[in-house]
Amino acid sequence: MALSLRFYRAVEAFEVLAEEWNRLVHRSAADTIFLTLEYQRTWWRHLGEGELCILAVRDEEELVGIAPLFVTTDPDECRVLAFVGCVEVSDYLDFIVARDRGEDVYSVLADGLSGSDAPAWDVLDLCNIHQDSPTLEIWPRLAEARGWSVSIARDDVCPVVSLPDTWEEYLQMLEGKQRREIRRKLRRGSAQAALSWYIVGPDHDLRAEVDDFLDLMAASTPDKEAFLTPARRNFFHQLARVTYDAGWLQLAFLKVGQQKAAAYFNFVYDNRVLVYNSGLDWRAFPKLGAGIILTAYCIRHAIEQGREAFDFMRGDERYKYEFGGQDVEVRRLRVRRA
Repeated sequence: MALSLRFYRAVEAFEVLAEEWNRLVHRSAADTIFLTLEYQRTWWRHLGEGELCILAVRDEEELVGIAPLFVTTDPDECRVLAFVGCVEVSDYLDFIVARDRGEDVYSVLADGLSGSDAPAWDVLDLCNIHQDSPTLEIWPRLAEARGWSVSIARDDVCPVVSLPDTWEEYLQMLEGKQRREIRRKLRRGSAQAALSWYIVGPDHDLRAEVDDFLDLMAASTPDKEAFLTPARRNFFHQLARVTYDAGWLQLAFLKVGQQKAAAYFNFVYDNRVLVYNSGLDWRAFPKLGAGIILTAYCIRHAIEQGREAFDFMRGDERYKYEFGGQDVEVRRLRVRRA
């Protein structure tokens, strides 16, 4: 039977597809937290703008594809279709397509976007696609066959550490200077009786802990302070709530006495630790190396838990490579209609 396509233009689409959404994410080549219902719905409600346009592809009753998109008009009056979540706070995005149905589903999506039911658009601007995604192979062929122009460029890099079985094996992966620096910082930290760290759990007040994290994040740099608008603060609070409830949130703090010195807002998903954002009160503890200590604690904890990887996600900051990160690219696919 031929595949069928339906367009959803209202936020209720998330509820209509809720029971099936994450099952499809887990069956796709793009199984990432940023495509889960929890993340997509939260992003749209707090940061979304323009017109929602979700395409759902079915084989009879079975959901086999989702294209979570939205349309905005840029300053040049160009109508731009982009992924829900694009661009700055979502590290990996893509179409959600069952692994064994790729070519057929992509073809239906391309036909749908060129048909009369689609919203008016001039450019399809798809950000943060993993370098190994089939989208980067299949979509350009389909677009060019329809007379559309296609470009692919590197969007950013995500330094990823593949984790060994033990902490000592991990340290041996690092350059000698960095290995010695981590050991030195950890010795200094362990010598301070007042130093401790913890991961937020059921005994903590999640909202208060997220407030503390956001305060540390704002204290890190002027750019982060400016980034944390009221809308983005609300987004972080809701994202923390839904990911905590799903068992994916790892909110970690380093304390000196009763004062929080550093924090990580991580996700644990698909047996990988994903570093979403961080906070550091470097003014209060300029010589401690709190960020290095907490990073090392989180990596050691990940190894002890048997995690496969520690993904620092987007950004090429030097410390990510000092901790063993190897670049994975995310790419931007742009399609312009003729």
